Amino acid sequence: MTEVALSEVCKIKNGFAFKSTEFKDQGVPLIRISSFEDGPVFFDERTAFVDELYIDSKKDFLVEKGDILIALSGATTGKYGFYTLDRPSLLNQRVAIIKSGRSEKLSSRYFYHYLTILKSRILEKAGGAAQPNISTKQIGEFKIPLPPLSTQKKIAAILDAADAHRQKTKQLLAKYDELAQSIFLEMFGDNDSEKISLSDLIEINPKKSEISSLDKETEVSFVPMADVSEEGDMKINQTRRISEVWSGFTYFREEDVVFAKITPCMENGKGAIARTLVNGIGFGTTEFHVLRPKKGVSTSSWIFQLTHSKFFRKQAESNMTGSAGQKRVPKEFFFKFKIPRPAYESQLKFEEILNNIHHQKFEIKKEVEKADELFNSLLQKAFKGELV
Repeated sequence: MTEVALSEVCKIKNGFAFKSTEFKDQGVPLIRISSFEDGPVFFDERTAFVDELYIDSKKDFLVEKGDILIALSGATTGKYGFYTLDRPSLLNQRVAIIKSGRSEKLSSRYFYHYLTILKSRILEKAGGAAQPNISTKQIGEFKIPLPPLSTQKKIAAILDAADAHRQKTKQLLAKYDELAQSIFLEMFGDNDSEKISLSDLIEINPKKSEISSLDKETEVSFVPMADVSEEGDMKINQTRRISEVWSGFTYFREEDVVFAKITPCMENGKGAIARTLVNGIGFGTTEFHVLRPKKGVSTSSWIFQLTHSKFFRKQAESNMTGSAGQKRVPKEFFFKFKIPRPAYESQLKFEEILNNIHHQKFEIKKEVEKADELFNSLLQKAFKGELV
């Protein structure tokens, strides 16, 4: 199959550095790294807007239906989005726009599916630094398989159908998450109970000194940011010796809750309960806060659901410190955040309910895995020229 450099078939450009002082509550939506997650671009309560006058003065940064977006820097470098709306938006800095929707040689949907493969190449190219990044020039140099346009459209149609099936299955998982959040709010939402600081209910960033007596050659789990998902899952597939991670990494143990404190991972909901750790101990990125339940006062399930909720993350975001692109939730926020005192017995009841929900989710995840396997099989065949 013929391969061509991406820059030969479509225009690629970086976003514009709009000033945060110009953000508004309405106007033209501004696409930022938090506006997409390897899928359609979305707008929510975090979306910033700018004056509509920019549509004329910043035409080079207009995002139109069919365009592809790619994150250029930070922990989510390489993630991509597909713009499906009829009205235009504007593009912020640190995001590349690929005008595949205006190309006469490249099907936008065909290219969108190819991004699943291209993302790994982008990550490889961007890796090796504390803050990964890649330029639009480097993206343009990547070569992509380019069959005739009619063939691209046939391939895209097959992959669209397979993708729709797996997305429908994944939506069932989201429904269970919504159910868990609804029950949580019903049981622990605002009431007349005394409001106390969250720090009274949890231990924040426990000290490593509590395991200082352990043999430093003891194997423990190692969990980088990439192994914690927005859905609350934590992959335990790497190990290190304590001596290798004692300096420069965050310590946690079984049943602790890890909470991503940096942008955009915090806004996107990265966090999980640490479970099935090797020797009950884990180390991971310093970009996590570790929140530990206090015996007889709080439970891991309650802490996780609270910190995973939209209202909590919205307040956390408004208290972030640091420069643009490097903002983080300070430890002090957990002392400032006030919440009605939750009855411990209610937390235990909620944990029981949540365990039942997780059991149902586990069964659905098996179906998601099957759908993913089918899609990935078709994907590999498509870009080897074996599908049509």
